[in-house]
Amino acid sequence: MNKKQEQVLCIDRKNLPASWVTPKTVLPMAFSTFSATCTKAEFSFVRRDIAEEDRQKKQIIPYILLQTADGGMTAAYNRQGSETRLHDLWSIGIGGHINPEDTTLETDSFEIILKSGMQRELDEELIRRIDADPIEFLGIISEDLTPVGSVHMGAVFVIRTQDPKGYLPGEELHSFTWHATPTLLRLNLELWSELALELITQ
Repeated sequence: MNKKQEQVLCIDRKNLPASWVTPKTVLPMAFSTFSATCTKAEFSFVRRDIAEEDRQKKQIIPYILLQTADGGMTAAYNRQGSETRLHDLWSIGIGGHINPEDTTLETDSFEIILKSGMQRELDEELIRRIDADPIEFLGIISEDLTPVGSVHMGAVFVIRTQDPKGYLPGEELHSFTWHATPTLLRLNLELWSELALELITQ
């Protein structure tokens, strides 16, 4: 399926809490709160080429960080994927759009669909990973300062591992390397990665 035909999960901005859609949002919260709020706000699948131009909708993106168990090291990679507006920036988040194929039943909940999409993205982006490593939800990030950010909202998760070598990147994760977490701001980070760092340190 090409990018134009792809259907992506969206929520109307007007149905989300105002505190979620400020010009620069970094909000820690429980996953139960996030899931319940998105369920109440209602979601739909919209053609991606339409959603990318519609600032009245927020596409929900799982954004998964990889860290060592002590938080001292964080993985980062250089953006070279399908989103050309982010090329040459560094990212600490793995993730992508939620699609209709992430649903099994029409009755699937928002929580089930989001987690299914997150697992699919991890499988697509990592050749090898440690399935037993815990995945923790941290909160949300959103911004209206860039064309990309204005139509997306990040659901931020972190995987903490005792074995960084257990993670082997796919070809989309260019220059995938582990960095001392306090040094990440020395990289030319995409704005979402800067916001995710704020979420980690709050």
